[in-house]
Amino acid sequence: MFSNMPRTMLEYTKTVLQKVSFDSSLFCKELEKALTRLLPIEVEELKLWLRSYIFDKPELKQSIIYL
Repeated sequence: MFSNMPRTMLEYTKTVLQKVSFDSSLFCKELEKALTRLLPIEVEELKLWLRSYIFDKPELKQSIIYL
């Protein structure tokens, strides 16, 4: 069960980011928060996900500076 916990946090983070993506400043705040809570390997996965997620969302491109 414990080995599943980090994956859950990463998935939770993605869900939160998707839900707040209507507001770029809130999106950036949540991204910053996530980067302090996730494990380094999860941060790498989140970076990959983020690049593809914001690809067609110019309003969120600024969030890339947090990576």
